[in-house]
Amino acid sequence: MLSVRSFSRIRRQQMPGFTSSSLVAGDLFMRNVPAVSTNLSICSNRSMSSSPMVEAEAEDDSHFALILGKPGGGKGTISGKILMDFPQFHHVSTGDLLRSHVRRGTKLGSEAAQFIKEGKLVADELMIDLVIEESTPFLEKGESLLLDGFPRTVVQARALEESVHVNMVVNLDIPNETIIERLTDRWIHEPSGRIYSYSYKPPKVKGIDDKTGEPLVQRHDDKPETVQARLELYDESTSPLVHYYERNGVLKSFHGTQSDVIYPEVKKWLQSTFDE
Repeated sequence: MLSVRSFSRIRRQQMPGFTSSSLVAGDLFMRNVPAVSTNLSICSNRSMSSSPMVEAEAEDDSHFALILGKPGGGKGTISGKILMDFPQFHHVSTGDLLRSHVRRGTKLGSEAAQFIKEGKLVADELMIDLVIEESTPFLEKGESLLLDGFPRTVVQARALEESVHVNMVVNLDIPNETIIERLTDRWIHEPSGRIYSYSYKPPKVKGIDDKTGEPLVQRHDDKPETVQARLELYDESTSPLVHYYERNGVLKSFHGTQSDVIYPEVKKWLQSTFDE
């Protein structure tokens, strides 16, 4: 049975801020917030005060899984199906976390919004802080996690490995043409996050949310020029993760254009991994 590395020696520490201006994004998130350090070498410039260790042992049957794929490649849809068939997973979507901060106008949200507006990936330090803060309570209890949207770079992957061993990686390999068509056709109801597509899931009234009657909007990162920039960034920064996890022997790629066709193969592979 593959299992998550024992998630022990988690340091709970106060983090008053970063000493380097290059880490300002993470500082915006962590200032005056109790946080968890995971001995990530990338965070060595931080000023920390020590506090007691928390010892936590992961259960033998717990797993840490990732789902990789281009933006708009169906990660959210496939994740939802996985959670229905494998309820032992807790789902962590960094995209949802970031959008929540942007909608609420937090300092982290403001910093992230600038990256998103420019079609850039959010800074590694900020993303690592966000994921560790969200994931640690579940890891401490030995629960399985399905992480969606992180890591996006090999640097992030190596930092994550400092805390947990990833033992299942689902890679969705969707053609760029399909993604561009899918995303540029997508409109949302911002307060709820409900998503509509005029090609396969249109609202009852054009431009209006079915439940509230409020207007729909198109995210900046769903506009054609932004989608193209995001795909180029993925090819440059994120696709090396496929090779990284392939070398680790934990990744399986799934090819296609429709989630309903792809998912049965994903389910079969996950089940076989659980049964090992």
